[in-house]
Amino acid sequence: MISKCPICEGPLTISALSCTCCGLELKNDFGMSQFDCLSSEQYTLLISFLKCRGNLKEVQADLKMSFPTVKKRLDELLTALKLNDEEKEQKEMDMSGMKIDYTSRKASEIIKRKLKEAGGHVTVYTARGLPCEIYAGADGKSFTSDKLPLTPPYEYTVFDVIVELLKKQGGRARKGNGRNFKLGEENCGENTVVGAIAISRGKKTGDSVFDPVFVIAAILEWAGIVINGRGELILTEEYRE
Repeated sequence: MISKCPICEGPLTISALSCTCCGLELKNDFGMSQFDCLSSEQYTLLISFLKCRGNLKEVQADLKMSFPTVKKRLDELLTALKLNDEEKEQKEMDMSGMKIDYTSRKASEIIKRKLKEAGGHVTVYTARGLPCEIYAGADGKSFTSDKLPLTPPYEYTVFDVIVELLKKQGGRARKGNGRNFKLGEENCGENTVVGAIAISRGKKTGDSVFDPVFVIAAILEWAGIVINGRGELILTEEYRE
């Protein structure tokens, strides 16, 4: 469907509807819906998104696209359908306290830099394709998320803790399970991501811990630092280099 005038680029309307059986013709100004104005790429993505029930990993495989490309096109689709949260998009984040070392290869500095370039707010996606809203903290040291309602919030240094764990274990580590196991148990040991995070937060062996790995892993993958695998995190070749 052509939605813009090829001469002046003004919006087009449908002025007539005709029946292919009896020839009846109705004339009026019939407005087009937002869906009629989608490009072929946006329409294809929408159909794939519905077919895959919103799972972006499956959309990625279906369309044979990289995850960042799928994410970018989804944002464009939401904008075309006017479904973006304008209030969030227009919200100005206070990042005056964020000091960044642009020469550092630390995960914390890379993520701070990318978050600042994005205006202090990004949407990342979990391994299951669920969205998480990430916001830069006003103190320049921490970040918040709609999926991590914790006080005090996590600081960017948590990403360095995880990367150090991965490096010690040849570039990969199990995520672990902090929901069903206590710190020090087999699935929540210091050699797991959830265990390493808990220890960095001052937890001791035998303590119950909060498991934030699904969000933390999504941020690391968004930054190009890890591959968010099934049950484990793996350093990307790009970051290794």
